[in-house]
Amino acid sequence: MIDLHTHTLLSDGDLLPSELARRAEEKGYKFIGITDHVDFSTFEVTVESIVRASGCMNKNRTGIQVIPGVEITHVNPAQIKQLVKNCRDCGARLVVVHGETIVEPVLKGTNRKALEADIDILAHPGIMEEQDAKLAAERKISVEISGRAGHSFSNGHVVRLWYKYGFPLVLDTDTHSPEDLVDDAFAEKLIISAGVKAKDVKEVLENSLHLARKLL
Repeated sequence: MIDLHTHTLLSDGDLLPSELARRAEEKGYKFIGITDHVDFSTFEVTVESIVRASGCMNKNRTGIQVIPGVEITHVNPAQIKQLVKNCRDCGARLVVVHGETIVEPVLKGTNRKALEADIDILAHPGIMEEQDAKLAAERKISVEISGRAGHSFSNGHVVRLWYKYGFPLVLDTDTHSPEDLVDDAFAEKLIISAGVKAKDVKEVLENSLHLARKLL
């Protein structure tokens, strides 16, 4: 399992980074991205903490690789590009932006401004517009189908756009609690339930692997 969107108690998750990584390792994870929520008020301390934690864990563990990142959340769309740069400058290797999910009041225009910035993943983008799907494909930015309740409601729409435009499609859990972590078998079920044909599941999994290796 490769999961590039998770949270710890550095934002609204339940576990320490080290505890989350250990739980994930037991589930068979090979790579995990720790991407706690940030805005302009918290990005410095959050990135610093995640970078320090991931460095310690990667030095002493061989079964799982931890990728330090952030999820930019509920930031004015016009400010996303600057915050992405700030997070990169602080050491975040993985930058996720909280897309226009249908279950939270994310400002309209977030998807577009995120895709125009230097990001890696647009998370649970809700009823994504076709022009944004086309931009994601052109810029080779990964778009997420989510294992998280609520955010997953629009997975089918995202998959339909993937088949039409061909942007990199990835599955993430958006883990907040240990019970949110999944093994490989359940991940495949999530991908198929989102509307991906069985013959194409491998491609989705390989997209995550390619991105994880690129970020290390």
